Amino acid sequence: MSKTLDPMDLKQIITLHLDGLSNRKIGETLGISRNTINRYLQLFKGSDRPLRALLQLDEACLREQFPVKTTIDNDRYNELMLYLQHVHQQCSHPGFTFLYHYQEYASACSSPYSYTQFMAHYRAKYAREKGSMKLNHQAGHEMFVDYTGKKMTVVDRQTGEVCEVEVFVAILPCSQYTYVEACDSQKRGDFLSCLGNALEFFDGVPKAIVSDNLKSAVTKASKYEADINRSLKDFARHYNCVINPTRSYSPQDKALVENAVHLTYQRIFYPLREITFFSLCDLNKEIRKQLQVYNDLLFQRKQASRKELYQSLDRGYLKPLPGSRYQLKDYTRAKVQKMGYVFFSPDKAYYSVPYRYIGHQTQIHYTDDIIEVYYNHQRIASHHRNPVKGAYITNKDHLSSTHKAYSEWSPEFFQKAALRYGEAVVSFMKGLFANPDYPEINYKRAQGILAMGRDHGGDRLNKACKRACDLAEYRYTLVKNILINKQEELELDVEKLADQSSHIPVHENIRGARYYQ
Repeated sequence: MSKTLDPMDLKQIITLHLDGLSNRKIGETLGISRNTINRYLQLFKGSDRPLRALLQLDEACLREQFPVKTTIDNDRYNELMLYLQHVHQQCSHPGFTFLYHYQEYASACSSPYSYTQFMAHYRAKYAREKGSMKLNHQAGHEMFVDYTGKKMTVVDRQTGEVCEVEVFVAILPCSQYTYVEACDSQKRGDFLSCLGNALEFFDGVPKAIVSDNLKSAVTKASKYEADINRSLKDFARHYNCVINPTRSYSPQDKALVENAVHLTYQRIFYPLREITFFSLCDLNKEIRKQLQVYNDLLFQRKQASRKELYQSLDRGYLKPLPGSRYQLKDYTRAKVQKMGYVFFSPDKAYYSVPYRYIGHQTQIHYTDDIIEVYYNHQRIASHHRNPVKGAYITNKDHLSSTHKAYSEWSPEFFQKAALRYGEAVVSFMKGLFANPDYPEINYKRAQGILAMGRDHGGDRLNKACKRACDLAEYRYTLVKNILINKQEELELDVEKLADQSSHIPVHENIRGARYYQ
């Protein structure tokens, strides 16, 4: 069955091509057929964008522009490999024949291989003598990582409990320059933190990170095409490299890091065996001291140390580190509520998104500092994380025009709006909002004053407000009474006007606006 390539894989194809790898090598690294790599590169080069510009596109754009599907179909081959394992287990039984098992395989399989292919695959899989190949490693090309089988310990100072900790090992195979770190577990967060620390220790990024098939790296292990988990893919994209898991049950694929693990037992575990550590920090300080001694030791046959070989070979070929350290991302889903917010369940807080996405399902990517909301693989909102429960975090650009106008109301907003009617209207607004304790109570009155400018004209409103300011009476009813009775031009008796405005009956219409009889 064909499958659509992940947009992350598309970017990794471009990255490896720009690094100078051949199409065949790219296919082997990513577990994708060479023909598929050829087809995608033809599409990339035929587009109107340069390759480096394609790397800047988001996932949605890549998926839309390059919807080609791969033609990888390993089901038939995997079915044969599983059956050959069963055949190999039975070959020591008396009366065993390959023909018998081939006939059994052919009758059970919907699309069987021929008998010749059946035998060729068996002999290739179970050769009588297996040789070991000497691999030639390129400088700065790969970084091998693994965990030690044995663990170190840290003692809880309060309870005296002895806690086992994992030990992470990374090595650059060309120089065999090694990094070692103790961590709490092999979980995703600790694993990615160790990877980031290793790259900083090496002061650069290789083209590929070769890992074991541990759960923090691989979602589904496969001898032919492992399924790398999303966080590790995101880590690789951040550091501009690729992840290349080794084959299951094939330690020869990472023989150098396996050897580095054994040397770690000798050079680090053994010298620290009698020291009691009360924190992971103290343990890692001592590991660093022993690691420095280890990397400075001279090879017997090379007349150089690991550090000297690293500086002369690997260092110049490593890519530069990115400007910021990778932050672990987690993911959750949320529906955009009617108010235009998504509910972020880990903090029980609300974050705004553009109002046009109301009712849509979104995916939230979050770190310790940042909240990003995605719809259809496109980022639609980004906020700084607020840990306060029940908080509403709003970006005013996300609001509709009506909601945005309401959110902008303030005494300064109404004073600015009053400028177009005259200085007296501005002075009236300042007097109206003279009490700063709860200015919201006067927002509707200020709206009413501005509405009079539209109904009676700015010049009349300015004169009416001047009269009210002369009386030091900053009331909506007074200004409206002056305009209704056309008294803004008259020399009015102050006491009579104030008494008249206080006796005028006020009624509420259905919209909550006041009028006089």
